[in-house]
Amino acid sequence: MSDEAIRIRLGEELDLYRLNKFLQEEWPAFGEILEVLQFPGGFSNLTYLLSTKDKQYVLRRPPFGANIKSAHDMSREFDVLNLLYQTYKKIPAPLFYYDHDDVIGAPFYIMERVKGIILRDKPPENITLTPDWMELISRASVVNLVELHQLDIHNTGLVDLGKPEGYVQRQVEGWINRYHNARTDSIKSIEKIIKWMPENMPDSYQTSFIHNDYKYDNIVLNPDKMDEIIAVLDWEMATVGDPLMDLGTTLAYWAEPGDNDLLKPFNLTWLPGNLNRESVVDLYLSKRKPATADILFYYVFGCFKVAGIVQQIYARYKKGHTNDPRFKNLIHVVKAMAENGERAIDLKRISHLY
Repeated sequence: MSDEAIRIRLGEELDLYRLNKFLQEEWPAFGEILEVLQFPGGFSNLTYLLSTKDKQYVLRRPPFGANIKSAHDMSREFDVLNLLYQTYKKIPAPLFYYDHDDVIGAPFYIMERVKGIILRDKPPENITLTPDWMELISRASVVNLVELHQLDIHNTGLVDLGKPEGYVQRQVEGWINRYHNARTDSIKSIEKIIKWMPENMPDSYQTSFIHNDYKYDNIVLNPDKMDEIIAVLDWEMATVGDPLMDLGTTLAYWAEPGDNDLLKPFNLTWLPGNLNRESVVDLYLSKRKPATADILFYYVFGCFKVAGIVQQIYARYKKGHTNDPRFKNLIHVVKAMAENGERAIDLKRISHLY
C-alpha cells in the first residue's frame, strides 16, 4: 500500500485488544499490533495498516452497515488472491483469513503490505505529475489491464471463479435490480440508460479474468519509476467474464478534463498528459482483439454500474446505516455519472462529451 495511511475515521475503529489477543493465539509469530491506521479513499471494503515491532500488514473488512454479501465477501476476495497469486505476482500476498465476526465485528483477512505510490484524488506530496509522466502512467495502466485479460484462465483454475456464459446479460439485469432496490431519487438519465442497455447488448463476447474495479487508486506504482506497476489492489469484485465489461468500468472512472468535477476524485486521469477515453480504447485494441470493438455499450454500462455502486452507498447513508460525512452528497455523483452515460448514447461516442 502507499504511505498515505491516516487516523481511523470515526465509527470505523477496530477492537485492538480483541484483535491482538486473537492473533497471538492463532498466529503467535505475527507479533503485537502497536498501531492501527486506515487507508483513505474508496467507499467499499475498509482497509487498515497494522504495524508490529518488526513488520507491517494490511487488514481488510467489510464496511460498517453493509448488507450486500456478494459485494463484500471476504472469503471470496481472499480465495481470489490465493488463486491469482500463483500466476500473477502484482498483488499483495494473502496471509490469513477469519470467517467470523466475534473479533472485530465482521470477517476479515490479512495480507502483506506493498509499499509504493497510489494516485488518489490529488497528487501525492512532493511528487510532480508532469504531462510526460501522466502519459506514461496512463499507458502503463492500460497495458497492465490487457495483461490481466490475457491470463490463462483454464490452466490456472481462474475460470472457476465465475460463470462466463450469459455474463453480460446477468450484469445488466443484476445492476438494474440493485439500482432499483437502492433508488432514492428520480433521475431521468438513469431511466434512459436502463431502457437503452437491454436493447443494445452485444451478440458476441470473449471470456477473461477481470478485475471489475480497475482504476488509478487500485494501482501501486514504483516510486523510483512511476510508470511501473508493482501491484494491483482491491479484488473484491474480480471474476471471469467479458473483458470489455471490465474496460467499460475503467472508462467510466476515467475522468476527462471536461467531465463534471464531481467525477474527478475517482481518477487523476483528467490531469494533462493522460490519454483520453477514446485513446485508452485505441491502445487497448492495439494490444488485444476482442470479439467486438463497439465500446459504446460497455462504456454506458460502466457509467450505470458506477452510478449504481454510488447509489447503494448513498442509500446506506440515507437509511442511517453509516454517518460518514463523505456520503452526504453522493446522489450528485450518481447524477453526474448517469449524465455521462446519457451523453454517450446521444453522441455515440465516449470522449469529448462536453
